[in-house]
Amino acid sequence: MAHPAQLGFQDAASPVMEELLRFHDHALMIVLLISVLVLYIIMAMVTTKLTNMNILDSQEIEVIWTILPAVILILIALPSLRILYLMDEINNPHLTIKAMGHQWYWSYEYTDYQTLDFDSYMIPTQDLNPGQFRLLETDHRMVIPTESPIRVLVSAEDVLHSWTVPALGVKMDAVPGRLNQTAFITSRPGVFFGQCSEICGANHSFMPIVVEAVPLKHFENWSSLMLKDA
Repeated sequence: MAHPAQLGFQDAASPVMEELLRFHDHALMIVLLISVLVLYIIMAMVTTKLTNMNILDSQEIEVIWTILPAVILILIALPSLRILYLMDEINNPHLTIKAMGHQWYWSYEYTDYQTLDFDSYMIPTQDLNPGQFRLLETDHRMVIPTESPIRVLVSAEDVLHSWTVPALGVKMDAVPGRLNQTAFITSRPGVFFGQCSEICGANHSFMPIVVEAVPLKHFENWSSLMLKDA
C-alpha cells in the first residue's frame, strides 16, 4: 500500500499493473529525453552569439522536427494500445463477484455461490485494532484466490461510485442501472486497499475497499465458513 512521501506507484500485485508500471517508466523516459533536448537548445540559444545560416533556413531540419514528433507519438501509442486491450481481456474467469456501490459502503455477491453475499463497511477509528489502518479497514474483506482469473461486475444502487484498487491496476466506474465488468489476476497473496474514486456525497472518503488474496485452499475454507454462517 501507499506510504507517506511516496513518489512512485504502489508495488504491482497483478500482471496488468506490472505492464502499467513498465509503460509509465517508458513514457517518462521519453519525456525526460525531450525535456533535456529542449533545455539544451534553449541554453545554447541564450548563451551563444554565433549564427549558422544552415539552421536559420534548412529544409532538412524542418523535415526532421516534423517526422520526429510523429515517431515519438507512435512509440508511446503502440504500447498504450496493447495495455488497453490487455485490460479488456476476459477469458474464462474462475470466479465472478458482483460489487455494488451504496452510500456509503460496498456490497459483494459471489455469483457462483447461492447464498454468499455480504456488506462491507469501514471500521470506525475508535474500533480499530492495533496495526489496522484508519479509513482503510473494513469489517468484511473481499476474499479471492491467488493466480486465478477474477471477474468483477460493478454497479451502483444510488449515485456514481468507482471501484478502485491501485495495486491491482483496477478502476471501474459503478453506474446506477448499468453493469460494468473488469478482470484481474493476483500474482501473490496479500491485502490490497482501495477507495471509492468518484465523488459520491458527504461520506465519499469513508467507503474503502479491501481485497484479500489467499491461496486456493484457504479461499475454499473461507467460503465454506461463510456459507455455514449464512
